[in-house]
Amino acid sequence: MGVVSTDVNYDTIIRNGRWFDGTGAPSAIRTLGIREGHIVAITADDLDETDCPQVIDAGGKWVLPGMLDIHTHYDVEVLGGPSLSESLRHGVTTVLLGSCSLSTVYVDGLDAGDIFGRVEAIPREYVIDAVDRHKTWANGEEYIAALESRPLGPNVAAFLGHSDMRASTMGLDRATRRDERPTRSEQAQMERMLTEALRAGFVGMSSQQLLFDKLDGDVCRSRTLPSTYAKPRELRRLKSLLRRSGRVLQSGPDIKNPFNLGSQLLQSLGIVRNPLKTSLLSAADVKSNPVAVKALGPAARLINRMGGNFRWQHLPVPFEVYADGIDLVIFEEFGAGAAALHLRDEVDRNELLRDEDYRRRFRKEYESKFGLRVWHRDFFDAEIVGCPDESVIGKSFGQVGRDRGGIHPVDAFLDLVLEHGSGLRWRTTISNHRPEVLKKLARDSGIQMGFSDAGAHLRNMAFYNMGLRLLRHVQEAARSGAPFMTIEQAVHRLTGELADWYRIDAGHLRVGDRADVVILDPERLDGALDDYAEAPVDQYGGLQRMVNRNDDTVVAVFVGGRAVFLDGALTELVGTRRTGRFLRAAHTAPALTEQEGALAHVG
Repeated sequence: MGVVSTDVNYDTIIRNGRWFDGTGAPSAIRTLGIREGHIVAITADDLDETDCPQVIDAGGKWVLPGMLDIHTHYDVEVLGGPSLSESLRHGVTTVLLGSCSLSTVYVDGLDAGDIFGRVEAIPREYVIDAVDRHKTWANGEEYIAALESRPLGPNVAAFLGHSDMRASTMGLDRATRRDERPTRSEQAQMERMLTEALRAGFVGMSSQQLLFDKLDGDVCRSRTLPSTYAKPRELRRLKSLLRRSGRVLQSGPDIKNPFNLGSQLLQSLGIVRNPLKTSLLSAADVKSNPVAVKALGPAARLINRMGGNFRWQHLPVPFEVYADGIDLVIFEEFGAGAAALHLRDEVDRNELLRDEDYRRRFRKEYESKFGLRVWHRDFFDAEIVGCPDESVIGKSFGQVGRDRGGIHPVDAFLDLVLEHGSGLRWRTTISNHRPEVLKKLARDSGIQMGFSDAGAHLRNMAFYNMGLRLLRHVQEAARSGAPFMTIEQAVHRLTGELADWYRIDAGHLRVGDRADVVILDPERLDGALDDYAEAPVDQYGGLQRMVNRNDDTVVAVFVGGRAVFLDGALTELVGTRRTGRFLRAAHTAPALTEQEGALAHVG
């Protein structure tokens, strides 16, 4: 293939790299020319480098479209830290906001703090401050303008959150009561909100029926998210707007209610109406139920053969989580754990943890094998990685219990929490622990690569580099002589496949496409991808969050033709100039002009 403009000067030339176009087509050694934010040349020949200010020799490297992250909770961070550099540095050039019914389009700071704080483990006071300090918008179109007034690093697309709409329309208290329903005018208002957002170019609506996500704050503390209180009529009317527009419903089912799970699958069917594009949480090989994963892919494929348009979201790497003391969302899924997290005051919480009746209840629920759950509830499968008492580091809570005279693992855990509080740091892998199962999920047509939760659970997990880790898995399998998919297919799954399904202009690297480009060193797709690292978040008071650091793996990242990561470091553009833009669903997104990039500022 050769597409060469002989009378063109290039802003950047990337020469002799292994080029992937994002469609799954065969890769090839090619030289790319970038001009005014677009790919203008892809050729097997040399390009004229005269007066080109930036030439990158990509020999031995992979050149691929910027990756997409379809499930983030950057809605708060993007307001005060719009560079979203933790995603950029790992080759992610487009992120989706507004997942799991949560967005900041309509709610005020206080309600946003209650909705995001505990569910997404972002300090509530910083959520309130960020929304109240930055909010200048009153609808979706104004929200887009506000984002584009900031120095966005990656491109952004968004869902409108159902809980956002419901709380702002009904008030958070009424929106989280079982005996309350929206009035006719309130229902009409939510429908107007969603209609306006879809016209503005939002990719769809996110909702949530999962019942262990709990609210923060005082008035509504420990109630579930507003969207979980919606009755069928309310949901049906909102979904009809998505059906008519061909946009996406992103949701999470109530895993303890088989009827709810089944209805979420069946709702995608059209039959006498338009199919509902549905992206559901989640395809995971959970340790607590190793059989359930076998039904996920076949269920999605069956629904799609019957005329639906359904996908599971999937984290294509082991789902390893960390915790400081008892502060981890998995405890929300059973009564004793939720009771502890309900108490914010440390004295009150510690009094509860000492109570023998409470411990008896915790032990009973820990040992119960009935019902669907996320956490495997095995304290022998939980390693202590940090503690003032160094003698317990490297041990499981079960081992500590044995060392302390054979006490129950629950008591060993609670004793250590009482002794050391948040100074006790531990980890466990909840799901996706079997490589062979991950291989099957990675190539399943009913499953999407997503669910990083970037921007949330700051002290609990970091999957910013999940795309790199999938590529490593694919490359290692090929080198071992047992390939399960090609590199081209893996790149397609992380880029063009997602962009096409969500109808956003991203994920491809062909002549005429915007130059969102990642250059990788395939020889550095290695064990360093698993290394633990932390970095402070300035806008959250310097809180240390878990991150990934793969600066030798990612050679360069471009957004709209502008370099945002080079030679192991973010460039001076990041955080000062806008390189990304809001991607409107079903619209072509032009590259930024120099003037547009310069006008962006931190509000």
